[in-house]
Amino acid sequence: MAASTDEEPRPVRVDAGAIDDLEAAVGTFRALDYRLGGGYCRDALRVLKVSGRLLRRGMVPEQLRARLCTALADTHNLLGWTEFDAGNARAARHRFERALELATEAGNDDLVANICYRLGRLHLHYHAVGPAMAEFARGQEAARRSGSALALAILAANQAWAFALCGAADEAMANLGRASEEFANAGDAPPPPWAAFFGATDLAAMTGTVRTELARTVDVRHGARAIPELTRAIEAYGPEMARSRSFTMIWLAVCHALLGDVDEAGRVGAEAIELARGLRSARARDRLWPLDEAVRRQGPSPPGKELLERIGRFRAPQAS
Repeated sequence: MAASTDEEPRPVRVDAGAIDDLEAAVGTFRALDYRLGGGYCRDALRVLKVSGRLLRRGMVPEQLRARLCTALADTHNLLGWTEFDAGNARAARHRFERALELATEAGNDDLVANICYRLGRLHLHYHAVGPAMAEFARGQEAARRSGSALALAILAANQAWAFALCGAADEAMANLGRASEEFANAGDAPPPPWAAFFGATDLAAMTGTVRTELARTVDVRHGARAIPELTRAIEAYGPEMARSRSFTMIWLAVCHALLGDVDEAGRVGAEAIELARGLRSARARDRLWPLDEAVRRQGPSPPGKELLERIGRFRAPQAS
């Protein structure tokens, strides 16, 4: 706020440059989140949120209002994701709901669809499949309004994961097929920043993830189909996507364990855990439960015991 001659505060006038700065800052923190985990940028993002609040209170030309609301919505969207990654489910939900309000005010249905996807993932992480499916359905409605094939692909892939958790193989595979079709329909148009993560590599990772869940819930033979997809994604993820690579490696280790190759599960699992040590991500710890379960399912063995001990050591410091 600036002071007038009579000492009365007056609002700052928001211009395009201020919104440029906010968008650039969100982009910087999004990259840090992918590479290092949500715990590395939560505090800085909270400062950014305060800056955004000040912008919101400023004098905004009508032609910039929708863009400002979109930038603020994306700030809360990213902050919600970092809270989720740090294990703060209640704070994450609050941020996502605020992001939805702002994205709706902006009339940005593509961003609404993305926020619903992230809310659904929050529910799915805690095995609340019904609420997750409801959010994915709400996101699909927004994606259709926006005409975004990429948003529809993201939501279909995540619906497939939800069905796989329930052991509904036909529905899971049908949604994976829809995800591939919509991804092809998206073409080469530059995606918005909140959806740019979902390329061919992430689609392969999601396909492998769904197959791995089906190997756990329906038929272990799905694991053999998951391995090539997971391997392809792991090879394509660079250091800028360290968290995604670690999570995908955990799923690959799960597949090997379910298929009885505990030696390979131990090798891949150890690499995934080592990569996760460089992250500040509560989800990395949570993602190890299926691996722990899959190794125990195979019965006692020296490589299995060693991997279980690695998992225990990784989780222990955060549990104390």
